[in-house]
Amino acid sequence: MSEQMQIQSVRSRLLREMKEGAYRYSGKLPPEGVLAERLSISRTQLRDSLAQLEREGFISRHQGVGTVINRHVLAVPVRMDMEIEFMEMISNSGHEPGLLFSSHELVPAGEVAAQHLAISPGDTVLKVVRLIGADGKPAIYCEDYIPASLIKKKEFAAEDLQKPIFSFLKQFCGLEPHMDLTEVRPAVADAALAKTFCVAEGTPLLYLDELDYDKEGMPMLYSPQYYIGGVIQHTMLRMKF
Repeated sequence: MSEQMQIQSVRSRLLREMKEGAYRYSGKLPPEGVLAERLSISRTQLRDSLAQLEREGFISRHQGVGTVINRHVLAVPVRMDMEIEFMEMISNSGHEPGLLFSSHELVPAGEVAAQHLAISPGDTVLKVVRLIGADGKPAIYCEDYIPASLIKKKEFAAEDLQKPIFSFLKQFCGLEPHMDLTEVRPAVADAALAKTFCVAEGTPLLYLDELDYDKEGMPMLYSPQYYIGGVIQHTMLRMKF
């Protein structure tokens, strides 16, 4: 296991333990020396894991006080400032997730997708459409656009695209997103969206316009998304420095 994977593994383990109520009586993590020994890692690796948890707001480190667990942050089911898959998002919100519909096809890029992905209109993109349900009812409608030129392994099946789109990017494109820029704005259901969500035209929706980049700043995935109200409570953490 690489050092970075080790750091991520420790971060995930500590986050899981804190969410499950570990250290709830003290409200703090054990001292670094004790924690590093228990996890069988170096203090440097532990500090890198703790630094990530602190950036995410799950803990706060104070000299002379220790590492405080921010349980009010741990209790937030869905955070807009953190990447989380649709199924987990719905499950964390107290609903039963399910894939209601999915399709994929190679299509010419339209003006909007081409502009986002820094390609020419008409260039071929893989378009993946998914409708995610909560308790059997439509909750999230998403379209994913990936430039066909980025797909290294051309042999894939519909089942490969029913998994989280980031799994497809890693397996068939050899790419992992480094960051995304997402515009959030209100929207209303037009005739097509009203039919998709089984609601009346004009029903309020939440629209997310997401563009993912790799480490070199190359746009790799464009994902316009619509959310029905009353299913997911979106919360954003903003750190004060």
